[in-house]
This record gives sequence, C-alpha cells and structure tokens, in this order.
Amino acid sequence: MTQKELPLWHKTACNLCYVNCGLEVQIDGRAITRIRGDKHHPRSKGYLCQKAQQLTWYGNHNDRLTSPLRRRPDGTHEQISWDVALTEIAATLQQVRDEDTAAGRPGSLAYVGGGGQGNHSGGAYASALRKWMNSPRYFTSLAQEKTGDFWLNGKIFGGQTCHSAEDIEHSDLLVVIGCNPWLAHGFNRARNVVNQFKNDPHRKMIVIDPRRTETAEMADVHLPLRPGTDAYLLGAMLALIVERGGQDDSFLQVHTDGFNEVSATLQGIPVDEWIEHAEVERADVDRVVDMILAAKAMSVRVELGIQQGRHSTLNSYLEKLLYLVTGNFGRPGTNALHSWLAPIWGESRGERSEITGFEYIGGQLPMATLAEEILADHPNRVRALWVDSSNPANTVSDTKSITRAITECELSVVIDVAYTETAALADYVLPAASQHEKWEFTFYNLEWPENTYQLRPPLFEPLPGTLPEPEIYSRLFEKLGVLPEEATLEALADVARTDRGKLLEHAAPLIQERPDLASIIPILVYRTLGPTLPNGAASAAVLWLFCHRTAGRMTLPVQRALGSSLTGSALAEELFDRIVRSPQGTLFTVHDYDETWDLVRSDRVQLAVPEMLSWLASLDPVLDRPDPAYPFSLVNGQRRSHNANQILRPPAWRKTDPDGALWVRTDDLTAIGAHEGDWIAVVSKTGRIVVRTTIDDKLRRHQVALPHGFGMAVPDGHGGRVTNGPRINMLTDATDRDPIAGTPHHKDVAVRLELPTEEEKATAVRDMERVHALVLRQATLGR
Repeated sequence: MTQKELPLWHKTACNLCYVNCGLEVQIDGRAITRIRGDKHHPRSKGYLCQKAQQLTWYGNHNDRLTSPLRRRPDGTHEQISWDVALTEIAATLQQVRDEDTAAGRPGSLAYVGGGGQGNHSGGAYASALRKWMNSPRYFTSLAQEKTGDFWLNGKIFGGQTCHSAEDIEHSDLLVVIGCNPWLAHGFNRARNVVNQFKNDPHRKMIVIDPRRTETAEMADVHLPLRPGTDAYLLGAMLALIVERGGQDDSFLQVHTDGFNEVSATLQGIPVDEWIEHAEVERADVDRVVDMILAAKAMSVRVELGIQQGRHSTLNSYLEKLLYLVTGNFGRPGTNALHSWLAPIWGESRGERSEITGFEYIGGQLPMATLAEEILADHPNRVRALWVDSSNPANTVSDTKSITRAITECELSVVIDVAYTETAALADYVLPAASQHEKWEFTFYNLEWPENTYQLRPPLFEPLPGTLPEPEIYSRLFEKLGVLPEEATLEALADVARTDRGKLLEHAAPLIQERPDLASIIPILVYRTLGPTLPNGAASAAVLWLFCHRTAGRMTLPVQRALGSSLTGSALAEELFDRIVRSPQGTLFTVHDYDETWDLVRSDRVQLAVPEMLSWLASLDPVLDRPDPAYPFSLVNGQRRSHNANQILRPPAWRKTDPDGALWVRTDDLTAIGAHEGDWIAVVSKTGRIVVRTTIDDKLRRHQVALPHGFGMAVPDGHGGRVTNGPRINMLTDATDRDPIAGTPHHKDVAVRLELPTEEEKATAVRDMERVHALVLRQATLGR
C-alpha cells in the first residue's frame, strides 16, 4: 500500500467520561475500526484508556432510532413523520404554556438532561425551550452527584460556578478520597500520573476509601474506613491538623475569613472516638497528618464516593477545608479554581421548589425529587416532561416511582439516539444523530492553569431519519410560531457572512421589538450564523456567544492561549475561529497561578459556613450505625474496567464482567451458604434484584458493589428485548438523600443478601443466556 492509500486518521474525542481525551480513529463504512490517542491534543497528548477502544459500539448497533415515534393507547409506539411529531408536540407545549400563564404559575415543564459525557450541543439550544416555557425546573445527572459541591462553592468562593481543579502533575502529595482514578480517571492522563506517584520516592499518595482499590494498592497510605464515616474521619484529621498548629496562618490571614469559628468547632471533636467509629488505626491517621503537614504542594482529589455517600455536602465541605486550612490553594501543585468557556451549570440565589422545598443549586433541582415534582398533589406540579440525552427510568433513584411519574405526565418527549428505557415510556420519541454524526462539543473544561476546548467534526453522515439536536429545537420553534420571518433571518445571516462581530448589534432592534426572542437567542444564532460556518458546523454557532463573553472577561489569559495581542471583539472572533479550525482541540485560556484569585467571586474566601459547622458539631457515632436488618453497605454504581454511562448499550462491548456481577467478599458470601458464580438476591427497603456473584476480597467486610451502566433492555435478535444485567435503582430510595443538595446516598445503600427463589434464579439464568447468545451472534457477524 502506498503512502497515499493509507487509511486516514480522523480526529474526535472520547465521550465515556468527562475528561474527554482526544482521539484519532480510522473508519470503514459506518464503523470505527481503529482507535488511538491523539498526540496533538493539547491536554491528553496521546493518552488512551481501555474503555475508549470500544467506542465503535456507541452509534453502530441495531437499537438506533431512525424515525419519530408516537405512543399508542396500548403503550406501544408507532412511526410518524417529523412534521406530524413536531406539530403535535408544539400544540401540547403551547397549551401547557398558555394554561400556566393564565393560572399565574411557574412553567410546568421539567427538562431532564442536556447532554451526556460527550454531547452538550443540544443542551446549549434546549435552554431556549426551558426559558420560553417559563420553567425553572431543570434536572441533570450533576444534580444527583455534584450540587452539594456547587452549593459550597457559592458559600466559600462567592459563586456556584466557581469550581475547583487540581494541579496534580506538580504535586508532591496527592490525597485521593472516595474515588479510584486507575479505573474512573477523572483527571488528565490519570493512569500515567498515578504511576508517577508510585515510582517517584519524592512524591506521596494517600487513598481514603473502604475498598483497597487499584489506586490504593499503589498508595503510600490507605485508610480503609467504614462506609458512611468519611465526615468523621475527615473531621478528626482536620482537628489533628489544627491541634498541631498545622494551619497556614499567613495564607489564612491574607486570603480568608472565618478560621476562628472553624477552629473552635474542630477543637470540639472527640478525635479518638471518631477515628474508632471510622474503624481505622490512629497510628495510620497520624501518619497521614504528618504527610499533609510535610507536603510542599498537596492536591486533594475527590469523587462520588463521598459526594454520593452519607453526609454528602458535609464531606465536600471538609475536603475543601483540608486544602484551604493548610494553604494548598492557588499555587503550583495544589487545588485552584479554573476558567470556563461557558459554565455547564448556573447560579441560584436561594430559590426553592414549591413541591419539595429543596433549594435550586446551580439552577437545578435534585434529580432524586423528579418523581415527587410530577406526582405531587399540587397545582404547580410538573405536567410536561422533556428528556434530552438522558435515561432517568434507569439512572434515577427508585425505578418504580420514576416509571410511574413518566407515564402520568400529560406530555413526555424523549430525544435520544437509541430506544432507551425512558423512550419506551414516552409519548413521543425523537431520533437524534449520534455524537459521531454531527459537530459536537462539551463544556467539561475543568483544567488549570491551562484550559482546552475541542469542537469535534462528524465522522459519518447522520442516519436517515435522524436530526442533530440543534436542528430539532430549531424546527420545534418554527412549529411554535416563535421565529421571526424568514426574510428577517436571511438578512441577519447576511450580516453574519460579512460582518460577524456586528450580528448581535443588528439583531438588537428586533429583540427590542419582540422581547420574547431574548429567550431563544441560541436558536436565532443557529439560524443566522450557523449556515455561514464551514463544513456544516452550524451547531457550533452558540460557541460564538461564549467566545465573546470569555474574551471579554478573561482577556489576558485568552491572549496567552492564542499567542495574540488582539482585544475586544477581534480577540473573541480569533478565539472562535481557532476553535472551529482546530479539530484536535485548542487552548482557550492560560492563567498564571496567582490569577486564580481573579476567579474567586468574593473579596475573601469564607471558611465558616454556619450550616456545615452546625452539622459537624452534631455528628454522633451512637446515632450513625448500620441497620441490623440491612447490614451490608452497597456501592450502587461502581466504576469498573468495562462499564460506562448509559450510551454504550450493546452488551458485546464489554471485555470483562458481562453480567454486571455483585462483588462480595468470600466470607460474606459463605455466610449465606453461597459460592462464587452463584445467583443471590440483593434486598433493600425499596426493592429486590437477583444478580450473579464474583469474589472481591479487597472490599471491606459487609461491603458489596454493583456496577453502573447495566440494566438496559436491548434487541435480542428474535423480535424481543432482553435486559442485560442489574437495574440497580430498583434498590435505591429517592428519599434517602442529602438534606441540603438532595444528592442520593448511592454509594452507601443499606441492603441484605439472600438466596433467591428457584423461579427468580431461572429467570435470571434465562436472561443471561439470551444476552450471551446475542453477544456471540454479534461477534460472529462482526456486529
């Protein structure tokens, strides 16, 4: 084969976690045939993990949607045209909006989703629908994982969109709490970095996690605390730091307020009692404190282990105190705040739900309250549900309740690439082009001090019958009669072609004349600027708005990133052009370390959060014990080698753990008369599922684990559907949640283990065999 005939490598990115590493792929027809890390990506620089190598399964399978669907009275779906679907949906939305307006109530549309780990283009335009419907009710996966952290950022740094990053590559001490970067990644080139800590005698790593994870195996110290006791252990560690005078007095005096209040609360902690409650050794805790106080630059890395654990928001507060009290912030190798091209969540000012009383955080309500918002006997309940690139029927706590809620809505619409469990319940299903069939991007730009943005060109043409999400929303607004006349849009498009920087200036008189158009500016930009962009990149139009905002707010960091001396609108235009013409991604900000203080919204960091100090002081080990009726702690949604989010649906993609087994210790399994590979029942207060078992003696006694990314019904090849692995949210209780953020305690679900009935076992075996046969058939046929 000559050089000219060599297969092309196309640039894209991984969409299986929020790190979004840059990739290069080769394709054959509609299949990705080879994958490698993109060495030219400015952040990931060629890094590739084992999950990304299976990406061809994402859009190339037989469960893709290729026609809009409408629910029949018997619950099945029928194919309809796009025109019919959007006309009927628009009519119902208009009716709901009119009735809400007449009743003087907030909009009764609930919007769920806005994109997964790799596709945020739809969400950027869907915001127009929420605003037009006058609805504040917004739910995303972040609202069942991270909102306690956002709430605290508002209290401590002055803004809920202030978000911390870790400069781990320059740290001499890495503290890992409630996460396993070896498998879950979460930061750039995670495995390489963990190995560097393991092999460098001058760098240390501490892992705090009940299980002896792959990362813990490489740590200098592992604290295997009892599940649910993170707040006790972190509180005791902080108390020891202050007792030994380990706080950074200079940093605290220059940058913070409230240390005296924090110190007084910490001094009241019964350190030995709390360490004993966490079931770790005092000597090991002392060693950890020694390491923290000796560190020149410490980074603290946390994840869902504490954010979806008991005392979720309090845990997040204590991990922030760990690096702030010791002055490990805003310096090389420490935690800091990062820039955004556009924040993926918003700011809230204490608004609360009329239904549940929960506070809006980052503009969102807790996902765990979605069913309550729909099913409540309240005049302002949710009446219409819009789901975009999300699958709440599988991913939200208490599957039975959320299923009932979806079916009781007056209107339910799902936009997705596949026939998900939520799509199966919806009134209308709209087929989207996959992430590899359109221009796509994410707003997970979470790096410091250099931050990167990547706009990804399509690898394939959209499947016939599918549309990119921005086009779906644009056509919907046409049906709603909201868009200006076509001649007006054409005139603005001419401005975009000839003098792009003046587009909003020319649109201003139109918006003044029709103020309702202010809510749909992303759609207007899509319809005017979008057609002028090269190679069909219309969905990138909304990024133009964000480039202007970023260049205006962070001029010097943007200039550094671009190597430019331009200012104002010219700098914004150069940033947008650079993003559009850089498929490998591009730097968009480069900060000096001391400029992290420019990103803090308050004059000084506020350490004393009264709600948190009160909560910390009220902790009592006597009141915080396992329920004897449910003695096991279930990690519900563990990350493993070959599980991912809900977008990788075909079972054949998994190289390991094909059944989504329950991981359990040998002694715990033997105690109920079972052995490895047996089927057992996992029982909670909410539900019961039957799963296969695998031994994992790295778990703590009475700790078990189930993976996320299973429980999906897929075509069985014979005209039916079969569910692959456990539907883990059959076990979770939506009311078992954080009192402030509503975050579910998914990483510490109280369960017991039982032997299944013969009927349960037979059903489980039958479904497993159907899935294995499907996987074998797909492997034989090459998909």
